[in-house]
Amino acid sequence: MKSSNKSRGLFLTAVAMGAMLNPLNSSMIALALYQIQKDFGLSYLTVSWLISSFYLASAVAQPVAGKLGDLIGRKKMFLGGLILVTISAVGAPLAPAFAILVIMRLFQAVGSGSIYPSGMGMVRDHIHERQGAALGFISVFMSAMAALGPTIGGILIAWGGWEAIFLVNIPVLLFCFFLAWFVLPKDESRKKLNLHELKQKMDIIGTLLFSVGIVGILLFLLSFKTTVNVGAGMIGVSSILLFVRHELNTKVPFIDIRIFRYNRKLTLVYLQYIVLNLIYYCLFFGLPGYFQDGLHLSVSYSGMLMLFVSGMGIITAPLIGRWIDKAGVNTPILAGNLLIVIGALLLWLFFDHVPIIVMVLIISLIGAGCSFGNVTLQAAMLEASPGSMIGVSTGLYQMCRHLGSTLSAVTLGLIFGDHFNPEHFTTLILVLITAGIVIFLLGMRFSRTKSESAAA
Repeated sequence: MKSSNKSRGLFLTAVAMGAMLNPLNSSMIALALYQIQKDFGLSYLTVSWLISSFYLASAVAQPVAGKLGDLIGRKKMFLGGLILVTISAVGAPLAPAFAILVIMRLFQAVGSGSIYPSGMGMVRDHIHERQGAALGFISVFMSAMAALGPTIGGILIAWGGWEAIFLVNIPVLLFCFFLAWFVLPKDESRKKLNLHELKQKMDIIGTLLFSVGIVGILLFLLSFKTTVNVGAGMIGVSSILLFVRHELNTKVPFIDIRIFRYNRKLTLVYLQYIVLNLIYYCLFFGLPGYFQDGLHLSVSYSGMLMLFVSGMGIITAPLIGRWIDKAGVNTPILAGNLLIVIGALLLWLFFDHVPIIVMVLIISLIGAGCSFGNVTLQAAMLEASPGSMIGVSTGLYQMCRHLGSTLSAVTLGLIFGDHFNPEHFTTLILVLITAGIVIFLLGMRFSRTKSESAAA
């Protein structure tokens, strides 16, 4: 970035504060569900739509918002996303009915989901020196909010009820908006698109088919917890097949899916990120059950031990970013994937024969491997993406996170069923070993694949 270190720091702070809103608000809600359920007189299945709808909307919004940012300007999309989150922060606490609260939650998901692709696009465009360190800095913010979100949410709810987890966004949003307004570079001058041209370049038919397909597939996967929604799965798969056919035959596609064939490094980044999030969220949501029901530890003690998983990103991200700047992405990716495999194998060999402190140290290896992947794959995605579609490419990258986390929920549901049994944890470890081997092989393939031209 052609500016002073101070300007670089303010630029990255603005992007990081905006990017952290999605993981913060996706995790804070967990502790508010009980109180919201009680206040509105709902079943848990109904109130859980505050979580499901957020993930569904985020998964669809991020590629779409990324495409819009590529067309009309990334700073505009970044600021627009902040405005949508502000609407939800003000409107949610005033919601007179649960349906209005869900709508406000959708505003929050779409708004926060629009910020990340735009922010990463601006990092790609304007941060040319020590880009790995910049991504590590942003990753620290996102990892910290994902790790501390439930704790922050619990404190806020105890202080001001469930409404506080929405209101707390307001001071952050105001500061971030004015900082972004003055610090983020102006969008490049480009021909203004009229509504007809924008609709044509956005490929409305392709966008709708893609959105219906992703929502249908995610609903199908989420339904494994209750009654399998075969209809949603059929609609999702059919829509994706129609989407592929449409994109191959339209002049201006929403997503040029040919890129997955000729840009294999980018495809391998997406595949690794899906598996990485499957591993991370299986561990993140599977371990507390083992600690509490298998080892009979208290909730607070279990939560403290979980910091060895979620907190590793806060510690390691800056170091990984510097490593990327010196060595590139190939070696750090392989190192992170290898840590996951080693940690999973050690967990299988020793998890019920060692003191808890040794167990959490083994678990921290997997957490560190996931942290490596979060930073290195982000850098690899920016490096492999064509400049003209960096927004939609970044949105697809984040969609892979939601797909991986959803697959983890399905996996945990199939393994644990209705009741936790310590023997089930052994099955989970075998899943982690298998997934670790898969991501390591994908990393090996990635490191051996020649880079494609960013202009391809």
